[in-house]
Amino acid sequence: MKLTRLVGECEEGECPALYLTNQGTLAVQGARITDHGLEIPAHETLVEIPVELIRKAVRDDLI
Repeated sequence: MKLTRLVGECEEGECPALYLTNQGTLAVQGARITDHGLEIPAHETLVEIPVELIRKAVRDDLI
């Protein structure tokens, strides 16, 4: 899978970010949420990102 970085909290490194995949989907990098109380399939996870990342992606017409 090829990822293209759309927006992020910092220029490089391990920080929340939003990516476009070459499959026409979005991938999200963020802090893993473990204390959610939900039943999540083993192949999935929940991550937390700032709302501002989505706002910036929409505002900049990236998604």
